[in-house]
Amino acid sequence: MSRKVTDKAVGNQPVRHSRIIIVGSGFSGLGLAIRLSQQGRDDYLVLERGHDVGGTWRDNTYPGAACDVPSQLYSYSFALNPEWSRSFSKQPEIQRYIQGVADKYNVRDKHVFDCDMTGARWNAETARWEIQSSQGAFTADILISAVGALCEPNLPDIKGINDFQGEIFHSARWDHDSDLSGKRVAVIGTGASAIQIVPAIASKVAHLDVYQRTAPWLLPRADRPYLGVEKLVFKHVPGVQALSRAAIYAARETQVVGLAKFPPAMKILETIARAKLAIEVRDPALRKKVTPNFRIGCKRMLISNEYYPAISRDNVDVVTDGIKEIRANSVVTADGVEREVDAIIVATGFHVTDSPAYETISGRDGRTLAELFDEIGQQGYKGSAIHNYPNMFFMLGPNVGLGHTSMVYMIESQINYIADAVATVDRLGLRTVEVRKDVQDEYNVELQRKLEGAVWNTGGCASWYLDKHGNNTTLWPDFTFRFRSLLEKFDASAYETTSDQPTAAAV
Repeated sequence: MSRKVTDKAVGNQPVRHSRIIIVGSGFSGLGLAIRLSQQGRDDYLVLERGHDVGGTWRDNTYPGAACDVPSQLYSYSFALNPEWSRSFSKQPEIQRYIQGVADKYNVRDKHVFDCDMTGARWNAETARWEIQSSQGAFTADILISAVGALCEPNLPDIKGINDFQGEIFHSARWDHDSDLSGKRVAVIGTGASAIQIVPAIASKVAHLDVYQRTAPWLLPRADRPYLGVEKLVFKHVPGVQALSRAAIYAARETQVVGLAKFPPAMKILETIARAKLAIEVRDPALRKKVTPNFRIGCKRMLISNEYYPAISRDNVDVVTDGIKEIRANSVVTADGVEREVDAIIVATGFHVTDSPAYETISGRDGRTLAELFDEIGQQGYKGSAIHNYPNMFFMLGPNVGLGHTSMVYMIESQINYIADAVATVDRLGLRTVEVRKDVQDEYNVELQRKLEGAVWNTGGCASWYLDKHGNNTTLWPDFTFRFRSLLEKFDASAYETTSDQPTAAAV
């Protein structure tokens, strides 16, 4: 059902109202928009701060950017792509795929681009969300956050970093006007972005210093171009591509046994990683530097066939001493060594458990998400709802992340749940829905119980998976098909509700 509304005005600027507002148009926000359109809904808008759809795949354009999930699995199940050029897709191809899906399902006209949400406040009297943005004010009966975890660059707090006189930029904000050829370059970080950037620039720069705080575990990247005949079969033989996708999914799910159920099983992957390290890094001193000191899987496992050869080059040094300060033209480490550089690439990841977006959303009692999470840690219900935030749903909320397979699978599970929630609200004539605190608490107790023995909690590392309370509020601790089953239908009985219709069925 749709409510008829009359826009108010603030000053000379009208307030736009929409029954549903989605914030963000990466894989999650775009996928939900498509589902709402397929339900026959026209009463929604997508506010996207960028100039186009794509989210992280629009923003991360650094050299070497690519996905570490196989192409066949890293796509919507309803929009398989027989034209993938290789088994692991690169950023430009993924972004073209997302753009093509937006065009195919004709949802661009439901977007407000270059629209950065700067605030959202729940108004209990009107039972609406009041939203401030760079494109003016909006109101919504239902607000859905589809702000991804990898969208707010994390800049390191290093003394003097703002005084550096050379070129400096974050990997997610790559300066394509910068020419690094023949320059002395520093890369800070050895995470997923850095291990792709380093091989892409190592042969072009005069010298490259890679500042490593923690050595990552690397596994082989089984990447290859698809043959023309394979693409033809995917395109013209029914079921083959879906079968390929299912086989990849099943193989990836086996990792859950070691990650979440029985960590000693990770020894198999660790043996593969150690063999790779021994073969590709021949220098004993360098090999010692880049050998991890924690169980594989505790931090994000990375895949690359090019990183170890790149750091073995004569013009590349791996620096393991912590950075003490950055000066006008150099980096100084804790041991007192000063290394002159012309450019610094900051590859230090993103704000995940402390996203600045949390500071902009105020719930029923006036507290922002940032204040709530600071007090109790990130807790939600099925990664899709949070107590104190009525009529609000979350894509990629707490404990939805993965360490082994495609996030698109989890996204589609949440799309099922939230789309059914919206339909249920309309069918029952509900004015407000808010997950019950006792239900949310019980859900999180069970989550943390499952996480107790997982490798992320027992593997001997510190990671962005854990919040300041020491809880893993990022990852799903079970098989993904169980998450899919859990979110198959909206469970209205888990929510406190109020009704527009006195005769509405009891919930």
